[in-house]
Amino acid sequence: MIDNYIIRSATPDEFSLIGRLMVKVYSGLEGFPKESEQPNYYRMLANVGELTTKPDTDILVAVSLTGTIAGAVVYFGDMKYYGSGGTATQEQNAAGFRLLAVDDLARGQGIGKLLTLACIKKAKEQKLLQLIIHTTMAMQTAWKMYESLGFKRSEDLDFMQGELPVFGFRLML
Repeated sequence: MIDNYIIRSATPDEFSLIGRLMVKVYSGLEGFPKESEQPNYYRMLANVGELTTKPDTDILVAVSLTGTIAGAVVYFGDMKYYGSGGTATQEQNAAGFRLLAVDDLARGQGIGKLLTLACIKKAKEQKLLQLIIHTTMAMQTAWKMYESLGFKRSEDLDFMQGELPVFGFRLML
């Protein structure tokens, strides 16, 4: 099934659609804060295209052969623009990705893995030493997938986003 998707950089005319997808996916996660609890976070999701104004920042999309965006992720080739809490933005010789979202209709087809592998490839092409990510308890499916790809828990990257514990992972490249 994943052969039916290509991974590419999003175009600016796709940013609002991707923002809506991210809001839909994250607001639907059981145990994840709702828009009323973290309005600034959801505003950032809705306006995700604005993140690409930062150097070495790209939104990657998984697009079906019919042109439907099934998922997206934001790749940060420079951690100082990563925008998380905690110490991750001070990591050197590292890339990161955030805001991985897969449409409900495409779940279970390996889209998240394809997007993650594309981020790993980009970091390796930049000749960086590590790739950093964060996840929450509400994202157990993604958590397991990251571990299967070799990401290891890094408690030094953990932080609290309001009342929400956020857990850091890193992959040595």
